[in-house]
Amino acid sequence: MIIRASRIAPACLFTVFAFGSAQADEVQVAVAANFTAPILAIAADFEKDTGHKLVTSFGATGQFYTQIKNGAPFEVFLSADDTTPKKLETEGDTVKGSRFTYAIGTLALWSAKDGYVDATGKVLSDNQYQHLSIANPKAAPYGLAATQVLAKQSLTDKVKGKIVEGQNITQAYQFVSTGNAELGFVALSQIYKDGKVTSGSAWIVPADMHDPIKQDAVILNKGKDNPAAKALVDYLKGPKAAAVIKSYGYQL
Repeated sequence: MIIRASRIAPACLFTVFAFGSAQADEVQVAVAANFTAPILAIAADFEKDTGHKLVTSFGATGQFYTQIKNGAPFEVFLSADDTTPKKLETEGDTVKGSRFTYAIGTLALWSAKDGYVDATGKVLSDNQYQHLSIANPKAAPYGLAATQVLAKQSLTDKVKGKIVEGQNITQAYQFVSTGNAELGFVALSQIYKDGKVTSGSAWIVPADMHDPIKQDAVILNKGKDNPAAKALVDYLKGPKAAAVIKSYGYQL
C-alpha cells in the first residue's frame, strides 16, 4: 500500500491510497466519506481481479461537487446521494449512461458508550445530553437526513444549541468517537460489520424517517478513455462488491 499526498484543496478530509503494481492502470476516485471502509475492502479484490489500481479521496459530496466543477482530476465519483451525480450529468460533466445507484445508505444514532443509546432512540427525545454530532446538512446527505429525523420528532429547536457539526460524516463520527459529543448521527457503515454494531450503542433509524439515501456512482469526463474507470463501475455492480457493500449495512 502506497500512501500519497493529495494536491486537492483541504476543504474535506482526504486519505489517498494506491493499490497494486506500477504497471496497472490507475483510476482517480472521489468517494463519499461514509463509503470509506467498503471501498477500501473492495479495492483489494478489484486490484487482484482486474489488475487496476484505485487512487481514492474521501470527503463530503457537496465539497466534491465544487472540486469537480473546478477541475479536480477525478475520473469516477461515488456520491452519498443521487442528486449530485444527476446534476453533474445534466451539466455535461459525466459520461452518458454511466450513472447508477451502487448503494442505499442507512442512518444511525450512535454513542461510543455501551448502553447509552437504546434500540428505539429514546435518548434523543429525552434530551439529557450536552452535544449531538451531525454532518453538515448542506454538504453531506447523511447530515440532511439527520435534520429530517430531528424535524420529524419535533426536536429541531430543542437541540439547536447542542448541535456539533462536522464537515462530513467522518468528522461527525470522530466527534462522537473521541467523546466530544455524547452521541451523533452517523452512517451505519461506520459502526457496523457483518450484521452487528461493532462498538458502543446505536439506534438504526427507520428508513421512513428521512428521504432515501440513494448513493449514485458515475464516470466523470476525465475518466472517459480510462479502462480502469469503466472496470471499477462494472466491478461495483458485480457479486463480490455487492457482498461487501451489504456487509456494511447498505441496501442494494
